[in-house]
Amino acid sequence: MDRRKFVQSALLSGPLLTGLLPSENAPAMSSKDQEWYELRTYLFANDAQRRLTGAYLEQAYLPALNRAGIENIGVFSEWQPQATGKMFLLIPFKSIGSFTAINGKLAHDEVYLRAGEAYLSPDPAHPAYERIESSLLKAFVQMPRIELPDKKPRLFELRCYESPGEAAGQKKIEMFNDAGEIAVFKKIGARPVFFGETIIGLRRPNLTYMLCFDDMAAHDARWKAFGSDPEWKKISAMPEYADARLISKITRTFLEPAVYSQI
Repeated sequence: MDRRKFVQSALLSGPLLTGLLPSENAPAMSSKDQEWYELRTYLFANDAQRRLTGAYLEQAYLPALNRAGIENIGVFSEWQPQATGKMFLLIPFKSIGSFTAINGKLAHDEVYLRAGEAYLSPDPAHPAYERIESSLLKAFVQMPRIELPDKKPRLFELRCYESPGEAAGQKKIEMFNDAGEIAVFKKIGARPVFFGETIIGLRRPNLTYMLCFDDMAAHDARWKAFGSDPEWKKISAMPEYADARLISKITRTFLEPAVYSQI
């Protein structure tokens, strides 16, 4: 089997959820048309891998996704990384069917297969990355779609809240959706990009969200405003929303967008 046919076969066999989740033509699962997100992390061992993957994303993958009707794709690297670092990819899908169908579309996109050949069929001794970690998230009801920040100098904060159990995780989501925490972020100018519940992925149960700031000084000022906001103080004072009950760990990662990022 030549390399092109091998890549086509691999794409047609994935993602593994195909057949287990609704088809592309399935009816909407929410009256608010909540998006689904793939949050992907590339792990690199060296700069050569980072360059190869970056070229693939810019020249092959994002253009192919756009041709397939998938837009507003974010590509980010760690702000002030301590080592070779990671690359983060955020892909929004209008439906779960769009997610399950995309690899089949790419397998028949000859422009994509040619442009991405170096990444898709690398020398096994020089892979394009060490591993890929990927999660599937469902957008929150009160923020069902990505909200794009202005294309100006910007810093992103990706926050993951792990909960001690499923019920606690759902209660924290309720705090964002129904109690008004998302509205507080918008009021104080923190510029939310997305909120999502991790349906499949690492460290479940958890929720993940992204905020946008002009720079780190603006980040610090906005979080200070958040903490002193009267509405936030009212929400956080409710016993059922106490962090000690709902959150077991918070992980935050500061990101900067690639030049070709659509977010």
